[in-house]
Amino acid sequence: MKNIRLSVLDQSPVRSGYSAKTAIEETIELAKLTDKLGYYRYWVAEHHNSTGLTGSAPEILLARLGAETKNIRLGSGGVMLSHYSPYKIAEIFNFLETLYPGRIDLGIGRAPGSDQITAHALAYGNQPRGPREYPSQVQDLMSFLADDLPDGHPLAQVHATPVPEKTPDIWMLGSSDQSAQMAAHFGTPFSFAHFITDEQGPQIMKMYRDGFEPSTVSQSPEGNIGIFLICADTDEEAMRLAASRDLWRTRLDTGHIGPVPTVDEALAHTYTPQEEARRKFHQRRNIIGSPATVRKKLLDTLSRYEVNEAVVVTITHSFEARCKSYELLADVFDLNA
Repeated sequence: MKNIRLSVLDQSPVRSGYSAKTAIEETIELAKLTDKLGYYRYWVAEHHNSTGLTGSAPEILLARLGAETKNIRLGSGGVMLSHYSPYKIAEIFNFLETLYPGRIDLGIGRAPGSDQITAHALAYGNQPRGPREYPSQVQDLMSFLADDLPDGHPLAQVHATPVPEKTPDIWMLGSSDQSAQMAAHFGTPFSFAHFITDEQGPQIMKMYRDGFEPSTVSQSPEGNIGIFLICADTDEEAMRLAASRDLWRTRLDTGHIGPVPTVDEALAHTYTPQEEARRKFHQRRNIIGSPATVRKKLLDTLSRYEVNEAVVVTITHSFEARCKSYELLADVFDLNA
């Protein structure tokens, strides 16, 4: 497979024993590093009411990252559009595109990025929007960005300013066939969250390609996949480092979104039969190993999805190990060349 693109998805994880401020500082440092290493884009996530993931305001974080980097594309992975006014999101990302021309991606998702109580807090006095409203939100967002609301629209006289020379690139994010169908219908690129689930993933990506309708956003289908990956000098070291994320992800299934545990804490944890089943379920879609192992597994996965871009999320308790993972991955794929 030629012309492989490697990108980054950063959830700004909080490490056990460290603060949320440290997590944000590490996001800034990782963006600077991966920019130098030749990664194609850097997406930051949106989560709320979490002591384990810091990225509650990706639009603010992106403004800082743009000032700290030079070449890498920057975007949301993604903005949870159901919480917000499409007009306000269009304004924010037009502003970012004006600041950093040609570098901004607007990734949007349907998931709440939180629990239902938090969704009510974000709605503040209104009912949280459900899946029925989402398509109209997407349509209005695209129209505000393109500045082409139809004459009969009640908001036709409203413009999302500032108006940049180029519209930010819109990506539909998801892990289901509904998201794929929506991306195909609206003619946007589609990012499948393989790191969340691999259930029918390649088939869902094919459904997107087969159903794609050209639009002003994109004339042909474009897809990538989000993948959890840890690369270390040896397979054994990578597996040891992955123990932290294994325990963290297993706890997430029970609603505990706390800091990422240390390797020692994770290795000392005794998994219940139910926890062990969840751990193995999540492990099957992770890519963990030495550079040679990771390269082969990643190429195999990209081939199954028939895409050429992986958006890599790496979580380890050691920030140094996390940086090294991205360095080894860049080296084995010769990104700087």
